[in-house]
Amino acid sequence: MIGHRGAPGYRPEHSASAYRLAFELGADAVEPDIVVTRDGVLVVRHENEISGTTDVADRREFADRRTTKSVDGKRLTGWFTEDFTWAELSTLRCRERLGRVRPENRDYDDVEPVLRLGDVLGIVDAESARLGRDLQVVIEIKHAQFLLDQGHDIGALLLDELVARGWDDRADRLVIECFELSVLERLRDAGARASLVFLAERFGSPADESARPGRSHSYAWYRSDPGLDLLASRVEGISVAKGNLIRLGALGRAVGTTDLVRRAHERGLRVFTWTLRPENRFLNVRFQTSVRGADWGDWQSEFSLVLSSGVDGIFVDHPDLGVAIRDAQP
Repeated sequence: MIGHRGAPGYRPEHSASAYRLAFELGADAVEPDIVVTRDGVLVVRHENEISGTTDVADRREFADRRTTKSVDGKRLTGWFTEDFTWAELSTLRCRERLGRVRPENRDYDDVEPVLRLGDVLGIVDAESARLGRDLQVVIEIKHAQFLLDQGHDIGALLLDELVARGWDDRADRLVIECFELSVLERLRDAGARASLVFLAERFGSPADESARPGRSHSYAWYRSDPGLDLLASRVEGISVAKGNLIRLGALGRAVGTTDLVRRAHERGLRVFTWTLRPENRFLNVRFQTSVRGADWGDWQSEFSLVLSSGVDGIFVDHPDLGVAIRDAQP
């Protein structure tokens, strides 16, 4: 049971309180996403563009940092972590990303600072000691090829950080994942002691492959038998959108599960899925109970269906809901 960016169903994502609450609600692991500052510090944000999750747009002293960039093939305008030093970013405060869906979380806006990866690892250590059990971390590397082109080798920075924080020898408690295979391969070749997991979007192709000359594989290809064969020789697992585990019938209604987990398991790969959320906006149409996207639908049935696929781990925004459904399974 993995707290997706902590417990963002109840607190702004990637805040210290979100991580602590995730473990309080029964999560076995938490997932920090990492990007980089101008001076090479690993910070925890879902994207390197931070106008939607911090108060940076309201800070007059940073108004001139607003710019437009092409990141992984998408043109974005805003404020980017690699244009700030850590000293500057440390003055920013977290904000709720899904304010319309989770308006109650906005009560916690502008309260807590942006965190470094080291801060999150420290929280995991403290919570492990408090709860008396070895909690885990799933680190997602963001925009590896883009940042490499900007002069930041995020894989190398991560290895250094793990050594500095004493997490370089906890292979049974550490997962490193990315939507790009090349950085995972570099980590494997460097002897990283962690389970390496390839993230696969539902559509499109990995940014690192698209950046190279020649033909690139799509994410769909990586979920095919030849793609899984290749992954089995490079990584320990694959993490997919929950839609790739749900079989659809007429009008897009869920009718069962796909065979993806079985095929991956046959090749020795673990399978994770993201992200299980209770709001109608995020549920398959079969489990929606109203047209109001922020209302909770029949999340119990969708969560149970996903678990019935045999998946090894689920990412949830509300860890207590994931624990309840897991414990209710036969």
